[in-house]
Amino acid sequence: MKLQEARQQFISSWGAFGTHWGINRTMAQIHALLLTSAEPLTQDDMMEELNISRGNVNMNIRELIHWGLAERILLPGERKEYFTAEKNMWKVIRLIARERKKRELEPMLELLNKLEEVEGDRREKQVKAFTETIQDIKKIGNKVDKTLDLMIRAEENWFLGRVWRLLIDKKTEK
Repeated sequence: MKLQEARQQFISSWGAFGTHWGINRTMAQIHALLLTSAEPLTQDDMMEELNISRGNVNMNIRELIHWGLAERILLPGERKEYFTAEKNMWKVIRLIARERKKRELEPMLELLNKLEEVEGDRREKQVKAFTETIQDIKKIGNKVDKTLDLMIRAEENWFLGRVWRLLIDKKTEK
């Protein structure tokens, strides 16, 4: 497979994967384009390569910058703005986890805190079933929250070493 074909396949696939990670397809495609570019790109470069509008590039590049996945670069003697992506994949994963935690997990935990305080007799079957379910979901959500906090703060080698040890310990228990 030639480089251009492989690159196009990566950009297309990364765009599809992005929708599963909580970002829109175009944002993920721009991210993939920047990830695979040896040099910083202008908005015009992105528009041409991905066949999308300036407004679409502008909106999505701003969001990538907000997430910390891309940055604006000013090149000496150039009037145009250039953009590049964070290339350290461990950092990319941590940034995506941090943003998804903020957008998805934290609001869910906040809602569960409110729902846990449902009015009614806790001995009543329906109330008891509801509050137990909410508490179980909240317990798992809090564990996920702590794990994500640990991952976001951790260095790659330390975190992966800990995960690896957990996996090895689980295998030896069987």
